[in-house]
Amino acid sequence: MAQPWDYIAKIVSLGDSGCGKSSLTVRLCEGRFSPHHDVTIGVEFGSRIVPVGPPASHSLSINNPSKVDRPPSPSKKDPQQKHMKLSLWDTAGQETYKSITRSYFRGASGALLIFDITRKNTFLSATSWLNDLRVMAEEGIVVVLVGNKSDLAPSSTVSDAEADNKRQVTREEAEEWCKANGVMQYVETSAKSGEGVEQAFLEVAERIYQNIEAGKYDLNDRRSGVKGPGAGGGNRAGVTLGMNDAAKKGKQSGWGGGCC
Repeated sequence: MAQPWDYIAKIVSLGDSGCGKSSLTVRLCEGRFSPHHDVTIGVEFGSRIVPVGPPASHSLSINNPSKVDRPPSPSKKDPQQKHMKLSLWDTAGQETYKSITRSYFRGASGALLIFDITRKNTFLSATSWLNDLRVMAEEGIVVVLVGNKSDLAPSSTVSDAEADNKRQVTREEAEEWCKANGVMQYVETSAKSGEGVEQAFLEVAERIYQNIEAGKYDLNDRRSGVKGPGAGGGNRAGVTLGMNDAAKKGKQSGWGGGCC
């Protein structure tokens, strides 16, 4: 039986404790939300197969917004849809585990840098997390900034007049931070409602795919964080990208291995 994916990419999530990193991964992999989640110790592991490249990328407005509204050309047939297996590494945000979790940044091709939009201090910590990531990860790692808990912040601005709006970080602040720090995209999510969750992960996956198409990765070098067809036998072969110890810890967490 042919494997259901064309590529595997290692994606890490990082950020302060309590921002919802684990909840976002569980929402993506299992389609559910738990209001109570144990604090991550070290790293947890999940996976999800997603479409990358056209035609899916066009319909989702990811990395090809100029072509979304154009009618398909009758003379051109859509290319065969590619799929990528995201090997998701949810790292602990507590300072106690920081020296351990930083090592898991190695060999990652993409990262979701997550903060809580209702806690300004978690946004201020993003710069330190990004610096750690860029020290440990390979040059050119794809990074997307994620502001989680949008269900608690219905407005994109901070206003005392809105009693139900707990937002402490505006969308404009986050987007300006991205520009200043060379981060390509900002996405707001709610692990509770599911809003924006798939979009956040697909933003990373699609840009990794674009880098694959551009020949920026050595698919036979595990340090690149990406593997192509034939990278081992069976669907689960190579998903850890050379970091089997962490995968074992993930399995012990209760949801390691994800949905796919």
